[in-house]
Amino acid sequence: MLGRLVWPVPALLGWALAWGVFALGLALAWEAFICLAAATSVGVVMSVLGQTWWRRLMIGAGFPLSIAMSGALTLPAWMWLIPLGLLLLVYPINAWRDAPLFPTPSDALLDLPSFAPLPPGAHILDAGCGLGHGLVALRAAYPLAKLQGVERSYLLRLWCALQCPWAQVQQGDMWAGDWSQFDLVYLFQRPESMADAALKASRELRPGAWLVSLEFEALLLKPGAQTRAPGGKMVWLYQAPLTLLPPSQQPPGD
Repeated sequence: MLGRLVWPVPALLGWALAWGVFALGLALAWEAFICLAAATSVGVVMSVLGQTWWRRLMIGAGFPLSIAMSGALTLPAWMWLIPLGLLLLVYPINAWRDAPLFPTPSDALLDLPSFAPLPPGAHILDAGCGLGHGLVALRAAYPLAKLQGVERSYLLRLWCALQCPWAQVQQGDMWAGDWSQFDLVYLFQRPESMADAALKASRELRPGAWLVSLEFEALLLKPGAQTRAPGGKMVWLYQAPLTLLPPSQQPPGD
């Protein structure tokens, strides 16, 4: 429900909570750096409610920037590394090449079983599950499947596990894990990362398994099917064994 708050309510709520925690810390005579860390943590956690990168940055960085400009707290320069460290905990630098928390619409994958039928108990992976929107959509499409998600950020992994207790959610690198155990791997990534996904899927997916991408086509692969989700986004499906297209047959990128 919080994820559906209309902008700028998430930002206002996050800033208000952060300042509230900061004021509480001062009232309880906490050390200054503890007040800063606690209040910044609130803003960083609330930043996951932003639906775009700049909104998440506004929510997460709003408190430390506002307190720096207000002059309400005088701290050694090194203590200002605390907000940066907390932001990197949620959004690790080595995950910036992946999708920046693009949410999957809840009804975007409902037509998948018509193109990629799976037996009960099939194993499905949401690679880069973020806040769990993709897992929710996959569960709506395949209610009898065994769902698993992998997320690099510790805090996002925790949030996703709380939101999706019926799925197995792990912290880890989606690019380092083995995809051979899954009947379907779902992605909602950047266009720039789809080439890596195509190469990994072509090496690891067992025959008959599916790679599914929302919105972005894997230009190195020939799609087995494609459909348009209710919201207008394209869903691209590729079934193993996958063969990489020669450059002359690859459609031009954006």
